[in-house]
Amino acid sequence: MAFTRATGKHRRPSRLTRTTAQVAGVAALTTTGVIGGLAAPALAADNAAAEQNGLTQAIAIGDSLADQIDAQAVAQKKAADAAAAKAAAEKKAEAEAKKKAEEAKREAEAKAKKEREAKERAAREAERKRLNTYVAPISGSYVSTAYKASSGLWSSGSHTGIDFHAASGTSVHAVGMGTVVEAGWGGAYGNNIVIKMNDGTYTQYGHLSSIGVSVGQSVTPGQQIGLSGATGNVTGPHLHFEARTGPDYGSDIDPVAYLRSHGVGV
Repeated sequence: MAFTRATGKHRRPSRLTRTTAQVAGVAALTTTGVIGGLAAPALAADNAAAEQNGLTQAIAIGDSLADQIDAQAVAQKKAADAAAAKAAAEKKAEAEAKKKAEEAKREAEAKAKKEREAKERAAREAERKRLNTYVAPISGSYVSTAYKASSGLWSSGSHTGIDFHAASGTSVHAVGMGTVVEAGWGGAYGNNIVIKMNDGTYTQYGHLSSIGVSVGQSVTPGQQIGLSGATGNVTGPHLHFEARTGPDYGSDIDPVAYLRSHGVGV
């Protein structure tokens, strides 16, 4: 039995179309002798009834088969729609996950950049403070001879600086940031160093046993510039320290007040 159906969408043919096809199928059976072979004059009435029954049966079978085909087509369409919807949902979920991952990455990078910049600012600020800090020229020492003390030991009749107690070979530090303008023999001062500070004042370090810097060199607070000693006009090892308004002798100012004004406890 053969059925013809138009291509394209699954569309159930009308009952008239199905019946016509089914009748054509029955007629074909009759022509080929499947039904016609049973014909005889004596069985004419029976043949007529048999043909009618065969036609009815063919129509019933055709309806059942068409229903099955339609049901299968509907099921296949539903399955295809479900698969397409699932694929679309998965694609959407994947796109959203990718978007969230990219946003998280951007946020992490922005946070890392912000933290890095904050650390850099903090480091610059710490360095700025360090460079603007002043320290004592001798660590853990004390003033053994005061400023303006009177004695025949000094040509001016009074002390132009302060003396820090220190054994020979004790580390001597630059009290602040500046540039070396003198480094060598200074007559009565023995081996001495003069530094022009960043604020325009000058500091002097005398009676050194050795000098560790040269003229034109930049120094930072706490940097070792030499070792204490007993060179020049002295009665024993110590560090002579002066604060000045200029590089030369006679421009001295109170070194204790100078250091204290820069936060150094002496």
